[in-house]
Amino acid sequence: MTGGISTLADHKRRRIEELTARTSEAGGVSLIRDAGRRLLRNPTAIVGGAIILLFLVIAIFAPLVAPHDPVQRFPELTRDLTVDSIPGATAGHPLGSDPLGRDFASRMIYGARQTLFVGVLATLIGLLLGVLLGAIAGAVGGWVDVLIMRVTDVMLALPSLLLAITLVALASRSTQWTVIIAVAVVNVPIFARLLRGSMLAQRESDHVLAARALGVKRRDIVLRHMLPNSLTAVIVQATLTFAVAILDAAALSFLGLGDPDINRAEWGLMLGVDGVRYFEVRPELAYFPALAIIAVALGFTLLGESMREALDPKNRR
Repeated sequence: MTGGISTLADHKRRRIEELTARTSEAGGVSLIRDAGRRLLRNPTAIVGGAIILLFLVIAIFAPLVAPHDPVQRFPELTRDLTVDSIPGATAGHPLGSDPLGRDFASRMIYGARQTLFVGVLATLIGLLLGVLLGAIAGAVGGWVDVLIMRVTDVMLALPSLLLAITLVALASRSTQWTVIIAVAVVNVPIFARLLRGSMLAQRESDHVLAARALGVKRRDIVLRHMLPNSLTAVIVQATLTFAVAILDAAALSFLGLGDPDINRAEWGLMLGVDGVRYFEVRPELAYFPALAIIAVALGFTLLGESMREALDPKNRR
């Protein structure tokens, strides 16, 4: 019996030495670097990243890419513009006109910038509030944890779009900021619950127990050990949430609860105000914004799922 245990111990020791030697020869690879290599070899991540990169380039350089001012009305377009006829593609206007005689291609390009603005702000606000609440719940525990989690449970019990509609309806006047805040609040409980669960898992990890044994202050343990090691899953979720934020903001604009400024080029607003109203006259006014929203949401979803696989050791292939 003793000989068997000794043989097993020797086998484990040799295995550890072998893995250590391989790591030393490779120079050591961090989790982030290893995840980056996996993403570069993942076709799904490459497709998602390419879609996002194209979206970012168009949004950032919209004034250089767009052929015209998105609010300018053109005589050559308004001349043939009627309730039952909206001009299609013409020279200088590859996507034709919108119902007010403005260049539709330019409005689609500027719509990428506006959609990026709404999605980024809504996701960042929801992320910051969720991380704050999740960190407090995971670090303090007790009745504070119970209170925060019960509030998040109530918010998660409601459909996200219904909750966002309710929050926007409570505002005296719908603006772009009411949409951003409503979408951000909807995402807060997702981040809070995810971070709280990760921090509870970190609470009993070896490095946290060692820090407690050495007498490290509780605040330092939370900020230096528990919180940094719990943020990976939250960051991945933020990538996926960005896609949801774009869809929710577009849905609110589609329902007429978004920004009422018709001069603002935003894909959800363009889909709801012009696309549906003039669908029988010119369905392209609905097709192009809808396809753009779907493509961007798909890009962030593909990249987020690939990041989740690359960063989670259980899902590594």
